Amino acid sequence: MMKLWYKQIVSVVRLEMKKTFFSKRGLWVYLLAFAPVVLYMVHSVYAIRECQHLAQLATEHPISQAAFNDIKTGLSRDQVVEKLGEPYWQRTRYQHIGNEKERSFVFYKYTDGKNDVNYHFEDDKLTWINRRDPDTFPQSQLIFATSFQFYFLRLAIFFGCVGIFVNLFRGEMLDKSLHFYMLTPMRREVLLAGKYFAGLLATAVIFTSSTALQWWAMLWQFERGVIVDFLAGPGWTQFGAYLSVTALACVGYGSIFLAVGLLFRNPIIPTAVVLLWESANPFLPPLLKKTSMIYYLQSLCPVTAPPDKNMPPLINLLISPTEPATTLTAVTCIVLLTLLVLVLASRLARKLEINYSTD
Repeated sequence: MMKLWYKQIVSVVRLEMKKTFFSKRGLWVYLLAFAPVVLYMVHSVYAIRECQHLAQLATEHPISQAAFNDIKTGLSRDQVVEKLGEPYWQRTRYQHIGNEKERSFVFYKYTDGKNDVNYHFEDDKLTWINRRDPDTFPQSQLIFATSFQFYFLRLAIFFGCVGIFVNLFRGEMLDKSLHFYMLTPMRREVLLAGKYFAGLLATAVIFTSSTALQWWAMLWQFERGVIVDFLAGPGWTQFGAYLSVTALACVGYGSIFLAVGLLFRNPIIPTAVVLLWESANPFLPPLLKKTSMIYYLQSLCPVTAPPDKNMPPLINLLISPTEPATTLTAVTCIVLLTLLVLVLASRLARKLEINYSTD
């Protein structure tokens, strides 16, 4: 019997693959998944070109680091130009005060080949120095961790699973094709398992591919030696952890939204409820935090996303700090929750009745 069920599950997966990957209702999932890849690629290309541009400017107009260190606020424009020479970029802006008085604001840019230094003058006096350093590897790691945990997990994978798993049953009901499965000598639990594995395969392939491409697009802007040293250290471990978290997110959210597609004719309201619960996780008490999927997924992330520095103090006070779960605990809880939801969904599938006139 188990062999027969296995063959039936494989057959359902094969039938669902084309519909799952190329469904018109799910094409927007690819936009959610691969939009960050485009942003990382654009940023890396810009960073590489900006680095080359600054290096060329420094070659044409070399300035010693000692000269930069001599520049202090309060100097005049002529004194700055005497020490550093003419800037490679400048802009002047005037502001009228009253009927006659006028103030001038001048902006100069210099470079040492790696960093961009901006000097702001008010009425020919240097009032502000802004040094813009290039992206460092630790900064890029934190940016990737923040984007992964606050956009990719909470929004992209979440809504991607909504788009794919909800339509596994609801989409066929809307297309009036689900009864073809019901006419076959197949247990409802086997049909549900086949559809779940088809959706899981699709989401796992789409989103792990996106994670891998984001990772390499983020690394692309750095020199080869920096990348090699990082991969020789914690790099490959972090890469594997991000892929694993992505796959586990598809496992957990997929089961939830497969059940939503079976239980509700309109999945918008239950999806909104789950989204609010997952979004409210930082503000929940420690015990309630552990009832959400995002808590365990974030516990498995190799780099902790830093808090938003611009967050209002009142909201910051509402966030309840909680120790992350251990790797074994997090994986176990995600798997157990998934199995529990699938068991409940299989019971719903046994009672599934088709009435196309009400859909």
